[in-house]
Amino acid sequence: MSILAKQIEDSWATVSELLTIRNERDYDAAIAQMNALLDEIGTDERHPLYGLLDTLATLVHDYEERHHALPNVTGVDMLRFLMDEHGLAQRDLREIGSQGVISEILSGKRKLNVRQIRALAERFHVSPAVFV
Repeated sequence: MSILAKQIEDSWATVSELLTIRNERDYDAAIAQMNALLDEIGTDERHPLYGLLDTLATLVHDYEERHHALPNVTGVDMLRFLMDEHGLAQRDLREIGSQGVISEILSGKRKLNVRQIRALAERFHVSPAVFV
């Protein structure tokens, strides 16, 4: 056995625990580890553990895609959700139009336009894609 293989074998038991997500318990542990790594590493791509963080994030994302798929929602559904989360009424969204315009959007009589989507994305600090 080569020296490199021996070094990997000695560390594999510990590392493989971090890189295996088979169930919700493993997923929760991976999230906790990823958060701990983020606290230490931040966005420093030169940190020695950045590759581990990146790999773990990829595995977590894959698990989420397979087991925590987001429901298909419309832009209007997302707008309703964000309004509720932020305790906003129609009158609070003047940047996208009058209360009548917002009412028509929420009732499905009118679609969000590009300007409104940009304004909402900026207001709620989300990707414009969530409203498309």
